[in-house]
Amino acid sequence: MARRALKFASWTSMALTASGFYLYSNKYWDPNDFGAVRVGRAVATVHLRSARRLCELCCANRGTFIKVGQHLGALDYLLPEEYTSTLKVLHSQAPQSSLQEIRQVIREDLGKEIHDLFVSFDDTPLGAASLAQVHKAVLHDGQTVAVKVQHPKVRAQSSKDILLMEVLVMAVKQLFPEFEFMWLVDEAKKNLPLELDFLNEGRNAEKVAQMLKQFDFLKVPRIYWELSTKRVLLMEFVEGGQVNDRDYMERNKIDVNEISRHLGKMYSEMIFVNGFVHCDPHPGNVLVRKCPDTGKAEIILLDHGLYQVLTEEFRLDYCHLWQSLIQTDMKRVKKYSQRLGAGELYPLFACMLTARSWDSVNRGIDRVPVTATEDSEIRDNAANYLPQISQLLNHVPRQMLLIFKTNDLLRGIEASLGTRASASSFLNMSRCCIRALAMHKKKNTCSFFRRTQISFKEAFSLWQINLYELVLHVKGLRLSTWVLALLCWLFPAPH
Repeated sequence: MARRALKFASWTSMALTASGFYLYSNKYWDPNDFGAVRVGRAVATVHLRSARRLCELCCANRGTFIKVGQHLGALDYLLPEEYTSTLKVLHSQAPQSSLQEIRQVIREDLGKEIHDLFVSFDDTPLGAASLAQVHKAVLHDGQTVAVKVQHPKVRAQSSKDILLMEVLVMAVKQLFPEFEFMWLVDEAKKNLPLELDFLNEGRNAEKVAQMLKQFDFLKVPRIYWELSTKRVLLMEFVEGGQVNDRDYMERNKIDVNEISRHLGKMYSEMIFVNGFVHCDPHPGNVLVRKCPDTGKAEIILLDHGLYQVLTEEFRLDYCHLWQSLIQTDMKRVKKYSQRLGAGELYPLFACMLTARSWDSVNRGIDRVPVTATEDSEIRDNAANYLPQISQLLNHVPRQMLLIFKTNDLLRGIEASLGTRASASSFLNMSRCCIRALAMHKKKNTCSFFRRTQISFKEAFSLWQINLYELVLHVKGLRLSTWVLALLCWLFPAPH
């Protein structure tokens, strides 16, 4: 009976959500009309009510539903703000399993009781997510660890949940044929089994730590393999503040601009150079701290269950596309957007990828600063073009979907830190694109002379970027000097 009630709630919530989308994308009312303003407020009320019911549905069904709710909460470019702000709480405030359930999972998987394995084990979890929760514990040798334990019923329920979501999405499509959300179900089918295997998560953590070992600012917690299974993962315990917590950074004298640069470097390296991308960088999974040994700012990357492996063809096309966007080469933007499945919707694809207006893309995303007006314009256009956005998401390569999600989460962090679309992030992306393309060309030539040529061109291009960055830095210092001199002249110090 309870299950039938939840299913009914699912249908009701999905219908409300779909009706909210319809109202939001209605283009027939004039925002300058007073009556239209009242309609707009009514629409916002419907959105908020529907979003809250959808959030309650996710929490009631847990597991897969929370995962999908988290994904929807990251779609800032697609959904009204009432949905994204409401659903984002699922990133850090998911329902918890009881301590009795946690004890049972540990007993079944490790064959011992908690008191046999640990000197102490905190009853209250450090955090609860869609598939698991994490507890702090101390081993008998005195080492402090983080114990990630899967919610007990998640694995058994996940296949039923996905089937139910598939039915609901098909029902929404019958009601509103222009909306295509089957890609969301397809992604859940593919990714959920991988995320439910904590041994896979441990392997991903070690792989990314080795892959990015040149970055001394990156910390990936060590895995304790002898006490890890598919449902229990033991990791080194590392404390830090969430990456979007400016107050924490100010208290600990951590430079937000430095953190933003480090984050950009790390993800540019993953996407453009290695093609192995951590796809869940929400603030609960990215912590910052002052390293106890060096005193330098450090990024702690957690939750390695969801990675996207990019094919070489996709990765190189994506490199070319971002180079074209940064260089404002619109012919190549069209060419590589279409190679990535955008078809004639390539202007919309470029706007979704950069979260900038088409006017800003044409003028140069590294030269035109983001404004509140532009953000509002993007959100309004997302509502007006929802069927086209839905169509685009249904046709691009599946690799692109997690890249969109990752970009959105990173942009959310940059917005919280006030560093969005800074010149340094575009320069780091350019460096990685140049290196990745040069690496590919050298790998595919047997001529020593040709490889030398490519290396020289690569070095020269990187030198140009370094020079440009230096010029920007000097300009910034000069501007600061001029402002200081002007203030001294306007407000001279009393003798």
